[in-house]
Amino acid sequence: MNKPYTNTNELPYTLSVEEMAAFLGISRVGAYNLSHSKGFPSKRIGKRILIPRDEFLAWLKELPEVSNA
Repeated sequence: MNKPYTNTNELPYTLSVEEMAAFLGISRVGAYNLSHSKGFPSKRIGKRILIPRDEFLAWLKELPEVSNA
């Protein structure tokens, strides 16, 4: 899947795991693992996993900075 969104303003209200993977530039398997991790803002509706945009962006902001030093 190509990256369909170039900035956060283009993101839909809820993202699928595949859309989240494309946005972050990670693998589908990695995105599914992330969606099941503690503290990640995913919601299950039946068998579907949805990621609310605003909660996802807040989660991203809270990630610690990575230092190359």
